Amino acid sequence: MCTSHEHDHGQEAAQAGAGRRSFLRATALLGAAATAAVAVPAAAAEAAPASSAGRHPDPDSRRFTLAVMPDTQYLFDGPSIEKAPVEAALRYLLEHGKEENIVFLSHLGDLTQNGAPAEFAAISDAFDLLDRRGVGYSVLAGNHDVNSSTTDQRGATAYLDVFGPDRFKGHRTFGGASPDGYNTYHLFRAAGREWMVLALDWRLSDQGHAWARSVLAAHPRTPVVLTTHELVVGDDSLSAYGQQLWDRLVKDHDQIFLTLNGHYWPAGRATRRNTAGNDVHLHLTNYQNRYFGGAAMIRLYRFDLDRGVIDVETVSPWILGRAGKGLNELERQEIELSGDADRFTVDIDFEKRFSGFAPVPARASRPASRMLIPGTAAYWRFDSAVSGTVRDLSGRGNDLTVVSVGGGTLGWSADHHPDQPGHGSLEFQGHKSPLTGAYLQTVDKAPLNSADFRDGYTIEVFYRMPADWDPDHNAWAGLISRRGTGGAAGKTADDPDEPLATLSLSNDREPQWAMRPLNQQGIATNWGQETPLETWWHLAVVNDGRHTTLYVQGCPVVRNPKAPAVGIASVGKPWLLGGYTYADTIDQILHGRLGDVRIVSRALPVSSFMTH
Repeated sequence: MCTSHEHDHGQEAAQAGAGRRSFLRATALLGAAATAAVAVPAAAAEAAPASSAGRHPDPDSRRFTLAVMPDTQYLFDGPSIEKAPVEAALRYLLEHGKEENIVFLSHLGDLTQNGAPAEFAAISDAFDLLDRRGVGYSVLAGNHDVNSSTTDQRGATAYLDVFGPDRFKGHRTFGGASPDGYNTYHLFRAAGREWMVLALDWRLSDQGHAWARSVLAAHPRTPVVLTTHELVVGDDSLSAYGQQLWDRLVKDHDQIFLTLNGHYWPAGRATRRNTAGNDVHLHLTNYQNRYFGGAAMIRLYRFDLDRGVIDVETVSPWILGRAGKGLNELERQEIELSGDADRFTVDIDFEKRFSGFAPVPARASRPASRMLIPGTAAYWRFDSAVSGTVRDLSGRGNDLTVVSVGGGTLGWSADHHPDQPGHGSLEFQGHKSPLTGAYLQTVDKAPLNSADFRDGYTIEVFYRMPADWDPDHNAWAGLISRRGTGGAAGKTADDPDEPLATLSLSNDREPQWAMRPLNQQGIATNWGQETPLETWWHLAVVNDGRHTTLYVQGCPVVRNPKAPAVGIASVGKPWLLGGYTYADTIDQILHGRLGDVRIVSRALPVSSFMTH
């Protein structure tokens, strides 16, 4: 539901607009990342801007970023230690954490080349940058970190001395570790819910598998990103160990929707269907074979739950920070990667994907009395099949009767817009040439028939078009309209046979509000954009006594006329639901479902629409 661009109608306080996220682009980073140049001393790392450094991410924003750092081993190789690229990447997370809403960083193993204490001491110093700011992160052991092919039961190592559980015990995101210390899990809040990063050793033992299963069982409703050093190799294939990990852990735990690993190169990705029938996205991220050992490339996984996507981008903040001093030929090639495996979008309907283990409860029906806000002129809802009269729940006597054309009838469905107050809808089965179907009409003495709404109005409608909607037979049917012609009202500009008001759907499925105001001779028209089939939509037409705005899903459309429009002309004839007249004769009948309809004799802000 759109909550931005609230128009002030002078009635109630406008709802706060939704926040805006800026996306990382190379040109935008050149200045901001300049402090990440190789010559920056460690002391400068302490000087991250107070406006962003150390700030906790927004736990409720539906846009957040998970940062990923793959193999850094060639930067920490015996006497050849170059920690500046890693520090630059981590400093970027500090400096841009707020605008990117970075919630967590995952390192994918092979932090070092030889697993030597001096190598771990150097990369530990780099990660101190995050520790001092309280930024959540995870690491895991790659084969080079433990210099061994043994499982997580290998015992003490230099890796465990530096990146064992004791390092994370003070972190707010740290959930716990396996008894051996090589496997950890981390919890963070984003988009109003809990998420987990399950960081597993590069070779999981039987005990490790049992521990991982116990962690998942203890958090049954938490979506999980599994990180490990080895799983995917190349595009669309798993290593022998990766296949084992899939078979023994991933495929039977629906919570795991994304896996991230390094070890192999070049970068690649695969998708596999788990036991529950859902896709699991498996991504290989590793750049150690590229210039400067990968230059501490980081992946930014930008989750956007409203758009249903994860936008993935790969950059080197270290190289970006050096741009001001001039880049060499190889650096220019590596500043930002744009290949299909490096910059891409993953489409995920998060609510649907997580419904098997964390279903979102359907919004409960709301009593009709809650919809009767001050100024309500009429309110109709369809909680059951229609037979005879449909009562106006406002109590103002604007009841509806069924009008059949060519023997047509109205059906009923429990289907409804997820934010609709009533949990039902009418099924209109209109067809043109020959004209058949049924529609609803206000009774002859309904007060609504003569209302001119000169002080403003809000008309709200929920609707859904079926897959077989055909513009040749179904276009221009009215969702709600007013009988009577412009000519009968003494308004002869434009086509005098058009109805006085109609909220219709064009042949391109665009909602159109076309009506004759009291202060104009011609027709005033508001246009919305194309609305897809088999999807519930909410429309609202709001007039504040001067101007009219059409909203689709609570969002104002672009084609709203600026000319003053006062009220709606009337000749005392009925309003129609699901019908459209031309020359005051029924000309088209809706083909689709119609949910709750409300008319209020004043302008409402978005926060007072029936969707709220």
